[in-house]
Amino acid sequence: MNLTLKVWRQESTEAKGRIEVHDAHEIPSEASFLEMLDIVNERIINDGGDPIHFDHDCREGICGMCSLTINGIPHGPERATTTCQLHMRHFRDGDTIWIEPFRAKAFPVLRDLVVDRSAFDRVIQAGGFISVRTGSAPDANATPVSKDHADTAFDAATCIGCGACVAACKNASAMLFVSAKASHLNHLPQGQPEKDRRVLKMVETMDAEGFGNCTNQYECEAVCPKSIPADNIAKLNRDYAAAQARGALQ
Repeated sequence: MNLTLKVWRQESTEAKGRIEVHDAHEIPSEASFLEMLDIVNERIINDGGDPIHFDHDCREGICGMCSLTINGIPHGPERATTTCQLHMRHFRDGDTIWIEPFRAKAFPVLRDLVVDRSAFDRVIQAGGFISVRTGSAPDANATPVSKDHADTAFDAATCIGCGACVAACKNASAMLFVSAKASHLNHLPQGQPEKDRRVLKMVETMDAEGFGNCTNQYECEAVCPKSIPADNIAKLNRDYAAAQARGALQ
């Protein structure tokens, strides 16, 4: 396959960005999108140029590092697919592909296609955990969990924190991410003692980090590589309102 890449290049957070055109020749259709960038980068380096910087780690659709906007869609055109699991057979020979970083105020560009998503880490640090004594693992059956709650918690726990939901939202809202992380713990008995504090602190931190408000247009659900439903956002709103009410009564 022979492709034309229009890639966002930016030397630093403070630098002015630009679009550069790169030719991608003889790309195997079975290559992944990141492998295609590897091939292009190898040729750029051989020609004495500066390679295209992009995030990656596991390349198995698990870590959430591959944060690329491809032809205007976070992670590209395939539903429920991370960038690293997107293959070039989904494009046509001769295509022009636009590649940009995730766009959000809370995700400043570090270089080229790499963004700083440490805002997500701070949201998790604010409440995305349970306080338990460490030591030997407890018996798996020591704390009964109903199947409905276990399934709901597991579905929410599949969130890999990639940030596609933020990049797709016109308001750069992080509500799908925060609601998934909160829902995961709020549906388990181990998460009940800190439920109110968790919801309040995570939402407050999300707002402080500069993420926008949710307007329920579901772009987040459409681009989520793990197909996490926006129903979690409604659950978070209810939990937040209940936590505020209980706090006011105390």
